[in-house]
Amino acid sequence: MNHYKSMFLHILRRGFNRTQAFTLCERSCAGVVSSSVFGDQLRNRRSRSFSQTKMPKKDKTSKSAQKQPETPSGPVYTLKDGELAIAIHAKPGAKQNAVTDVSSEAVGVAIAAPPTDGEANAELVRYLAKVLELKKSEVMLDKGSKSREKIIKVTASISKVEVLERLKREAAG
Repeated sequence: MNHYKSMFLHILRRGFNRTQAFTLCERSCAGVVSSSVFGDQLRNRRSRSFSQTKMPKKDKTSKSAQKQPETPSGPVYTLKDGELAIAIHAKPGAKQNAVTDVSSEAVGVAIAAPPTDGEANAELVRYLAKVLELKKSEVMLDKGSKSREKIIKVTASISKVEVLERLKREAAG
């Protein structure tokens, strides 16, 4: 009996769950060891392992009360990390680079490069860095590498008002 008891305790220490321990014990012990002998140890073991694997409960707030994602209030907006983003509507294949319009949704930019192999994206970043009077390393394509709708990230310390002012000045002139 001591052999079976030590084998059973060894199984518990190794981390088997309750049903595996009983199955192994019943097979090897042929029912000699009863569950009442080790009932307290099993309950303690089970409560510890269950509390460690318990999933967190969902927040039961209604869907209408949840915060809706903030929509940008213009083509230039601030990202979560404090950097600026500009919504661009790209028009590749133009004769020359130009800011065509500045609307409430996006800034229209004509690009004098074909939309193949990322040439138009590189030209867009180069042109916007020139218009905004920033370094090329401070202006990068964030989203939309294969779309006409693009998001350009500006990492320089410049205000939204100043970016809009420079874009409107380029569009007018």
